Amino acid sequence: MDITGTEGTELEGKRVAICVTGSVAAYRAIEASRLLMRHGAQVQCILSPSAAKLITPAYFTWATGNSTMSSLSGNMEHIELADYKKSDLIVVYPATANTIGKLANGIDDTALSTVLTTALGSDTPIIICPAMHDAIYNNVAVKRNIKFLEQSVRFLMPKILEGKAKVVEPSEVRDVVVDVLTKATRLRGRKVLVVAGPTLERIDPVRALTNMSTGMTGVLLARELILDGCDVTMVYGPGRERPPSGAKVINVTSVAEMMEATIRETKHNFDIIVMMAAAADYTPTEYNRLKIDSTQDGLNLTFRKTPKIIDQIRNAAPNSFLVGFKAEVNITEEDLIKSAREKLKDSKADMMVANDVGDGYQSDPENNKIVIVDAETHSVSGRKKKQDIVKFMKEKIEEKWAEKNSL
Repeated sequence: MDITGTEGTELEGKRVAICVTGSVAAYRAIEASRLLMRHGAQVQCILSPSAAKLITPAYFTWATGNSTMSSLSGNMEHIELADYKKSDLIVVYPATANTIGKLANGIDDTALSTVLTTALGSDTPIIICPAMHDAIYNNVAVKRNIKFLEQSVRFLMPKILEGKAKVVEPSEVRDVVVDVLTKATRLRGRKVLVVAGPTLERIDPVRALTNMSTGMTGVLLARELILDGCDVTMVYGPGRERPPSGAKVINVTSVAEMMEATIRETKHNFDIIVMMAAAADYTPTEYNRLKIDSTQDGLNLTFRKTPKIIDQIRNAAPNSFLVGFKAEVNITEEDLIKSAREKLKDSKADMMVANDVGDGYQSDPENNKIVIVDAETHSVSGRKKKQDIVKFMKEKIEEKWAEKNSL
């Protein structure tokens, strides 16, 4: 342990658990452990039975100066290591498809899987570093498990080389761990309300009016805020994306339900309210209690305008930092900024996020570009994946919230 802190003290006082699974890359966990120690961390390793066959646990005990866990003895080691506030961070390095699948499906049949399940339930931050053959990595079940876990944990995705999904370098693990455990987030402990997802306006018992929103951006933002230590509540329409664990979720269907739930929640004094739902602009004037006859040659329906939910928020929550969203289709960036600033003024919001849902979407649906405006400035994200867009958005919210509250 004489190497502790020799390259820096950023992680001094931090307790990091490294879960090592049965990948041939398991030997690299020794280097990752030592790098974290050199920056001040206290490291303890947990080995799966397969990893313990590849590398003796005594090697990890020597490398870290702490005992290595490869089985449970009945002394509640998993609770001591991964229960609330016991460890600052859990790193799975490397992570096999088998271990990822166990965590995604709540399977506890080893000491390592029990530690991970305990950590996930106690909201201990988890970083997972996959390593496997490319064919396994591309298996639909593995992809599904990763997508499910991404709501609650952070992945450092592998590099595809020589037909293998190779685990990230130990130095990258070190950099991310330092960033996660030392980054001064000004939003930690803040109460945030995220209103997200589409709405569904019923026409008759089997038909409804909705839109193409999946709710993904709202879910990703809520997850990022939770990882930053925020107390997050979601008012969530019928989106396809599953809300992150750790959020209080209020499910709604129609724009009227979303309005009622949002106004009711504002009474809980949120520091930040993010209005990013794709709420319906129109709703049928009448609901047909019987199924409309489908043999008709044509059908005429009438709709009425729905009130904008964000326009009601400033009166209901005068002290909250209010973030709104504005979507346009196929307009110039200059006009998008102008439209966002007009909406900012009308809704009395502190920040407005705008995007052009027509700009490049058909040719590049995996990526997006947003403009963020306040009363005086604007920022443009550039075209990025939604995960990166959300990080950009969260950083701007944090920055502008801090500016407002330092006045």
